[in-house]
Amino acid sequence: MHPKLLIVGTVPYNRQLSSRAFESYFKNWEKENLAQIFSNPKEPIKGHCGTLYQITDKRMLDRYFKSKIDTGVVYNYNELKDSIKQNTIPSRNIYSKLYGIGSRKSPLIYLLRKILWKKKYWCTEKLNTWLDSFNPECVFLAFSDDFFILDIALFVAERFNIPIVSCIGDDYYFNEHQSLSPLYHIYKKQYKLLVDKVLKHGGSAAYIGDKIRDKYNEEFSLNGKTVYLSSELSRHEYRPINTEAPFVSYCGNIRLGRAESLCYIASAFGKINKTYMIDVYSNETEDSFCRKLKEHPNIRYHGSIPYEEVKNVMERSDILLIVEGFEKKDVEITRYSLSTKVADSLAIGGAVLTLGSIECGAIEYMHQINCGPVCTSVNCLESEIRNLLFNQKYQRENYDRSIMVTNMNHSLAKSNKVFESIVVEAINNYKK
Repeated sequence: MHPKLLIVGTVPYNRQLSSRAFESYFKNWEKENLAQIFSNPKEPIKGHCGTLYQITDKRMLDRYFKSKIDTGVVYNYNELKDSIKQNTIPSRNIYSKLYGIGSRKSPLIYLLRKILWKKKYWCTEKLNTWLDSFNPECVFLAFSDDFFILDIALFVAERFNIPIVSCIGDDYYFNEHQSLSPLYHIYKKQYKLLVDKVLKHGGSAAYIGDKIRDKYNEEFSLNGKTVYLSSELSRHEYRPINTEAPFVSYCGNIRLGRAESLCYIASAFGKINKTYMIDVYSNETEDSFCRKLKEHPNIRYHGSIPYEEVKNVMERSDILLIVEGFEKKDVEITRYSLSTKVADSLAIGGAVLTLGSIECGAIEYMHQINCGPVCTSVNCLESEIRNLLFNQKYQRENYDRSIMVTNMNHSLAKSNKVFESIVVEAINNYKK
């Protein structure tokens, strides 16, 4: 049996949602030993937690005006629905608009949210009763740039005198930029003070890559380990790229300069053969990001599809794309990022083409493992794509190398084992 672990994060842990990245940590955890506090407004579906506690912006706002409003809702596994299709949220009411505003990242939003999430409103008798019933032995903090997630994790850890294992995949602490806005400096100072308290509380950390691990371990005297994101996708047999009509796909976020990079790739394919297309799948709805893809003559923009269909698209793809942006503001955000897309792309068996700044975590990683063409400038795109398309020996070498890297870095069993050791060591070494 595993220790009782309380996840504190924004999205409920579920294999079919964006939080499926947590598979690398909790795949073998017993449901009765896994619980989560989360803030996403959608009703959760059956996942891997035996019980969940939801606190939302909507209920926190309601509490300001109605003293009898209960800010927390408890969900137990057997009461949850099975299907994600039933898990919807109205898109046009005032609260969904509030959530949309809250999801935008700015110092003003962070500070307003800090005011909204007063401890006396979320720290209720109902929450404490739920916590006492679960009785956690360790807190797993899915790091956030919002105050309230860290506040809740620290409250639980101090209440039960237990360690915090922080999951750190983005550099929210050190990532700073020049700004004339006093709000930015107020936010950054208060946020860093809170992070200092969290990381000095006692525990450990799980990192998405070695680069961010070394930085945080040294700064905060931690002994955290890298837990690479894993993939459960089944590898298909090697097959040469269909040069008549290659199926080239990208599934994921198109912000942070990625839309521009996809357009660069599409243009390069178009120069080689004007009938070549790339297929882009994303849940992005803002027209400012989607329009440039929809208008490109060599891009088919499909919008959002379920994860099961994403897996089907990846399996059918001749070439899978991994992209990041080139602008400094985008690079600062993605400097340490290494998403499940990388693990899935390496695992599935298709050729992988990468474009972006070498300073971005995913691009640097793909360059290090050398499992396909990595373009750190648009100038080399066309020649690299030509070589990938028409050099079957190169395709086969990349296929074989991807097998080796997947087994070495992205094995689910290995990632689970490393994470479990982090939790056990954190509990055993925690000074009460």
